Amino acid sequence: MKEEVKTQIPAQETAVKNNAAEEWDTSVAARLARGEHVALIEVEHLTKKFGELTVLDDITDKVEQGEKVAIIGPSGSGKSTFLRCLNVLEDPTGGAVYFEGANLVDRKVDINLHRRRMGMVFQQFNLFNNMNVLKNITLAPVHIGLHDLHKTKAKNFFRKIANLFRSKAKKRALLSVQTSAKQIREAAKENAMRLLTRIGLADKASVYPSTLSGGQRQRIAIVRALAMNPKVMLFDEPTSALDPEMVGEVLELIKELADEGMTMVIVTHEMGFAREVATRVLFMDGGKIQEQGTPQQIFGDPQNERLKDFLSKVL
Repeated sequence: MKEEVKTQIPAQETAVKNNAAEEWDTSVAARLARGEHVALIEVEHLTKKFGELTVLDDITDKVEQGEKVAIIGPSGSGKSTFLRCLNVLEDPTGGAVYFEGANLVDRKVDINLHRRRMGMVFQQFNLFNNMNVLKNITLAPVHIGLHDLHKTKAKNFFRKIANLFRSKAKKRALLSVQTSAKQIREAAKENAMRLLTRIGLADKASVYPSTLSGGQRQRIAIVRALAMNPKVMLFDEPTSALDPEMVGEVLELIKELADEGMTMVIVTHEMGFAREVATRVLFMDGGKIQEQGTPQQIFGDPQNERLKDFLSKVL
């Protein structure tokens, strides 16, 4: 009897330890399994290497809905690579990137489906010069709308065929089709014109990007991203390719979006803009987040010596 008790106690202790480990597992996967809150974007142990060069070194961070996160740091610190890993334009070497609870690094996840809700604005505008402004803005919404429409119609076609061989009780209802190709194009055009009117460029709808100023092209690039109704906007140094006099009009549009509650992650060298707009600032150097905090903390009371040195040169 005594021997049985002795053998049972370690087993009980092991079970308690295992339960405690599960209870305190704070990984995204564990929190999702427990039905707990997960931020809009969460990265875990994110690593990116180019050959022997480590550009991102084991980064773990998250972006909550409604946050405006500014990323600052010297050139080559990994800022743009980090941003591009958030929507997996760069494939991470290791770690995980969760968006709305889905791990975008998992090959079983449809990355293109999630990218629809992640607007991206690049340094060099990336507008299609062979298309006018209106076509640039409506291209993606129309393409995706038609793709979804054709997909639904295809499913209905095969469901009709399958229903021919099913009993009445097992027949499956057809999916609802509430739009047409014409309506998709008209809705995209209407939305594009609404957005162009908002930024004062409705009269440029039929012109080509090459005839516009840098500031106009960048605002149109932002509008193009907004046309997809994203959950988050990613800005990769949106003013770095602009003449100084054009910077203000682009920053003003981004400020308006911030005031409306858009979630944003912005890589920027505009310290005044980061101080004014951001709810949180990340300082990156050497592929790591060296310090983060509110703009008041980062710019008013920096703790990291490298951050102090950086700010002394840019402020």
